[in-house]
Amino acid sequence: MNTEILEKIERNTSLKTSTQIVVSENSTKIKTIFKPPIELDRTRKYEMALVNLETYYSFPNLSDENNVFRYFPGFIEDDSTRQRQWVEVQISEGSYDLIDIAETIKIAMKRKGHNDESIKITANTKTLKSVLEIQDGFQVEFRARNSISSVLGFRNQVYKEGTHESQNVVNILSINSILVNVDVIGGSYVNGKRKTQFTVSFQTCHLVTKSLRTQEILCIFQ
Repeated sequence: MNTEILEKIERNTSLKTSTQIVVSENSTKIKTIFKPPIELDRTRKYEMALVNLETYYSFPNLSDENNVFRYFPGFIEDDSTRQRQWVEVQISEGSYDLIDIAETIKIAMKRKGHNDESIKITANTKTLKSVLEIQDGFQVEFRARNSISSVLGFRNQVYKEGTHESQNVVNILSINSILVNVDVIGGSYVNGKRKTQFTVSFQTCHLVTKSLRTQEILCIFQ
C-alpha cells in the first residue's frame, strides 16, 4: 500500500477537534454574526457541514378545500314522516393531526346536541390508515366537493353504521419535504444545476406538531 493512501487513512481516522454552532430562528431565513469571530488556524484544512435541521411541522393541512365533515344523526319523527337531516361540520384552517381532527368533530357534535360517541375516528398505526366507527344509526358522508375524505384516506361515498378502515393511507402531511439553502456548503444539484441546496424529507406519520421553530447545527472539523 503506497504512502499516500496510508497518510489519507491516518488523516481520516485520526481524532479531530470540532466546533459545533447552533443557530435558531422563528422564520425561514436564518442569519447570524459571530462576536467575537471564529478564528481558524491557517495551517490546517477545515470542512464545514450542516449536521442537523430541526423544524416543527406547522404547515396547514386543512383549508376551505378539504375541511368539511358531514354526518347524519339518525331519523326524527316529524308529522309522522321520517326526515333525514345531514349535519355539516366545517373545521377551521390549520395544522391538525388525526387526534385533533377527531376531537374537533366530537366537540362540534356535542354543541349540536348529538352523542359524540356515535362517531369515532382513530388511527391504525400498522397500516397508516384511519378507522371510522359509526353507531346508533349515524352515517358519515364524504361526497362534498371540499370533504375531508382525502385527508382521512376515505373514498367519496356514504358510510353507514359499522367499522370502516380507509381505503388509502392517511394524508395528514400537506408537505413532505422542504428545500434548504445553506450558503456555506456546496456540491448539490437541483434540476441539473449546481446549487447550495438539499432536500429534507419528513417521515410519514399521523401526528404533527403545530408550533414553528427552525434550528440549524453547523460543525467545523479540522
